[in-house]
Amino acid sequence: MQQITILGSTGSVGVSTLDVIARHPDRYSVYALTAQSKVEELAQQCARFKPQVAVVGSAEAAAKLQLLLDAQGSHTQVEYGEAALCAVASAPECDSVMAAIVGGAGLAPTLAAARSGKRVLLANKEALVMSGPLLMEAVAASGAILMPIDSEHNAIFQCMPPTCQRTPLEHGVEKILLTASGGPFLKRDVNTLDQVSWQEAVAHPKWVMGRKISVDSATMMNKGLEVIEAHWLFDVPAERIEVVIHPQSVVHSMVSYVDGSVLAQLGNPDMRTPIAHALAYPERISSGVPPIDLIQIAQLSFERPDFLRFPCLKLAYDALQAGGSAPAIMNAANEIAVQAFLDSRIGFRAIDQLIARVMDAMPSVAITDIESVFAQDRCARELANSYIPS
Repeated sequence: MQQITILGSTGSVGVSTLDVIARHPDRYSVYALTAQSKVEELAQQCARFKPQVAVVGSAEAAAKLQLLLDAQGSHTQVEYGEAALCAVASAPECDSVMAAIVGGAGLAPTLAAARSGKRVLLANKEALVMSGPLLMEAVAASGAILMPIDSEHNAIFQCMPPTCQRTPLEHGVEKILLTASGGPFLKRDVNTLDQVSWQEAVAHPKWVMGRKISVDSATMMNKGLEVIEAHWLFDVPAERIEVVIHPQSVVHSMVSYVDGSVLAQLGNPDMRTPIAHALAYPERISSGVPPIDLIQIAQLSFERPDFLRFPCLKLAYDALQAGGSAPAIMNAANEIAVQAFLDSRIGFRAIDQLIARVMDAMPSVAITDIESVFAQDRCARELANSYIPS
């Protein structure tokens, strides 16, 4: 019986993880659930899955959750704050950690899980984007197992030579082909993009996701973060990672080999597939996702991304090439810019402009520890906020 901690259990990935776990009560139980502020949803999850610990973001949220759990007669222990997140991610009772907290807030507990030698199911892009060297060093030092949850990286993992995922170029891999849906504005006139509302931006044509990641998909910053993530996960340089737009979202990514072969992983656009794969690897378990009907799909199309339409994608390649703290700076500026867009304080095309302005103003420095990561993150956020009209 595997004991699972889910960091970010009320988000879309967390909910999908609980769905898969519920299908296999003989294999998995929940050790801890965490959420920032969705107390009512977390209380409902606690009632069903009976974790030993529940963690929220503040003392106020913890008090509210405690009242709800007391009314249920629940024995779940309630904690709050970053230290509590790190504790449930590294607890000896826990075997696997689903790292699904969105943004930089997920960095510390993800590192804690890796340093404790857990099986880390990585859905938090920022852990690698902000501190790729630190996380990979922690995995190597502790013997942790790092399983990618993003559908694209999970697909790449499945298409890599078995047991050679960290040294693919030494085992015949030519390049990684990272697929992208293109988001809701793939065919929209570029000159009208500054007029789009946040409601249009979050209306993804294929995936059901949270608001922030949906905007990242619309700008293709999401794919830019995934390029950086792929670099660290598979030790492949930027020039060997190619983004391919694939609107049907059936091929989740591909790996090209030196002999001319291209291996692809196909499936319905449902996060339960990579979650089930990562939970059970090297075995296979039911995810609740039906197989794709290729006859019904009939046609698969691919095209190159346009950097004029998707400047955030180029910014991510630039940050990866610059190295050091550049990806962390870019990520922090993006989080501020996206929130400002969601709050209707800036237009859609101002997102990439604000990020570029912050990246130009802040030189990249070496990342030596988590404190230096957070210092760069703070500076970039302050600078980005100063550029937003009040």
